[in-house]
Amino acid sequence: MGLLSDPNRRKALTSLLTRLNTPICVVCYLAGIAWFMGLAFEPFTLRTYMSENAMGSTMVEERFPAGERALATAREFAAHKRKVGGMPVEWLVKTMQARGLEVFTQSFSRTLPFPDENKERYMVRGTNVYGILRAPRAPRTEALVLSAPCSPDNSNNQAVGLLLGLAQYFRSQIYWAKDIIFLVNEHDLVGMQAWLEGYHHTNITGMDYTPLQGRAGSIQAALSLELSSDVITSLDLVLEGLNGQLPNLDLANLFHAFCQKIGVLCTIQGKLQRGDWDTAEGYTHAVQTMMLMVLKQASGRPWGDHGLFLRYHIEAASIRGINSFRQYKTDATTIGRLLEGMFRKLNNLLERLHQSYFFYLMPSLTHFVSIGYYMPAFGLLATILLLRALDLWVQLGTPAQVTEDGAGEVEPPSSPGVLSVLTPVVISHLTGVALYTLPVLSQETAVEHFPVSETEAVVLTAIAIYTAGLALPHNTHRFISGEGTEQGWRVLKLVALLYLAVLLGCTALINFSLGFILAITLVPAAACVTPHLPKAVTALAMVLLSPGCTLLYCVFIFQELQEAPVTLPEGWMLFLSVISQGILDHSLYGSLVYPLLALLIYPCWLLLWNILFWK
Repeated sequence: MGLLSDPNRRKALTSLLTRLNTPICVVCYLAGIAWFMGLAFEPFTLRTYMSENAMGSTMVEERFPAGERALATAREFAAHKRKVGGMPVEWLVKTMQARGLEVFTQSFSRTLPFPDENKERYMVRGTNVYGILRAPRAPRTEALVLSAPCSPDNSNNQAVGLLLGLAQYFRSQIYWAKDIIFLVNEHDLVGMQAWLEGYHHTNITGMDYTPLQGRAGSIQAALSLELSSDVITSLDLVLEGLNGQLPNLDLANLFHAFCQKIGVLCTIQGKLQRGDWDTAEGYTHAVQTMMLMVLKQASGRPWGDHGLFLRYHIEAASIRGINSFRQYKTDATTIGRLLEGMFRKLNNLLERLHQSYFFYLMPSLTHFVSIGYYMPAFGLLATILLLRALDLWVQLGTPAQVTEDGAGEVEPPSSPGVLSVLTPVVISHLTGVALYTLPVLSQETAVEHFPVSETEAVVLTAIAIYTAGLALPHNTHRFISGEGTEQGWRVLKLVALLYLAVLLGCTALINFSLGFILAITLVPAAACVTPHLPKAVTALAMVLLSPGCTLLYCVFIFQELQEAPVTLPEGWMLFLSVISQGILDHSLYGSLVYPLLALLIYPCWLLLWNILFWK
């Protein structure tokens, strides 16, 4: 405190920070990147452990015996699905009722803002079927959910068969203290969104659905099952949910504990675990796994049906069966016993999962990185923005030295006009509003005048507005108050730096992965841009560090990490698909990534672009 309260010491500290500003910023950037890359190194990670006492032991005896019967039910379900050309609602209702469940249905419909060409749908209509197993030993105030999406093709039939088999087996047990809901939802995430909104009496996405006639208690946890083969080689755990939310770490620990007990091969991000953490190959494997999680979390989209439960503070995860060329095989009975064990431990919960972490990264299922370890990496990058803002603040308050006829005079700093700074801010944000609203609103006009589909019209309009924004705010201050002043661009950059620091900081608190990826590219651009740099080279660097190019890089990196590299044309098509999917995710499920980029991040980058061309 004495250092800051003493005017002389404060002045010396300020002088030191401004004199060494650039070297400190370079060190902070390199240290931030190095810190993040070191997070996958074993000394920086913690071993996973069970924090919830009620789930601390796997000492339950799993007795589920009906794996083959579940597969026979799956084949019967597939036959009825082919017969009716969709989900066999009547057959599911009768089958669930025969297993002693209280069965209900929910109809829903949703018109998409534009056709989803990935799944070839525009008007989505469907029916959810769910059965409730009432708890025989409790007041029925709490519930668990086991769901299986009904896909339009032949996939996931085995998951529905196993769900029905578990329902029959659970019905014969008397130790359940929570209601168990067995849900078969149609049209994957759309059906799940309709069911959750109906269950919680909300409508936040404009979905049309019929009210639920049957309801259980408050949902404590949920598991979504995805199986597409009679024989599974490994089970993959999917955690990433809507807007980067993650379930309580104890849910992942519970899955891994039962996989170890029963002898099931388990993966995360589709990658097996390695024990050689101290080798270069082991470290590279951990980095790849962690970066896959970062990219999935940064996308803001739910990577399974479980992702929509997290919005309602329900801990949920998806278990996805993988059938690869490995010799290790797991049958349906073993998977049923794993799910039985997990549900029996969740049945013991006396309160919601809350003892373990909600913010974490996982280089493997046995190690995790807590928020206290990974936030310094972002903090080092954010420090650069504050240091550059401090440097500009000192420059703005320092009088300019003017020499005339050999006599030195001090010229007081000239104050830039308010409009010269406010105009670029307003126009940049209006461009962001256009980027957010016009692609969907103008799709019909674009289809009438150009030979493109609705989806192509939306994506190409977004790209056109994004590109046109490079010219629109450029030098707008000159139309209001004449030539821009030297102090004017400094004030505008100071505003942009503080604005970007607040934006990235708030984003990182909610979704660290998104905030960190944006900081990697935007912080260097914000720190270095001035009107005195060579225009052509700097403009090219600014474009390469823009939010749109960052998204393009992430597409290629994601494919490389998944060991499915793509060519440049294929990557460009994936990039266009990601844009359309991001807009759809925002309209259908409430993903915040697209409005964040369009309304806040892109206008902030346009302020930096305006500074480069300030005259």
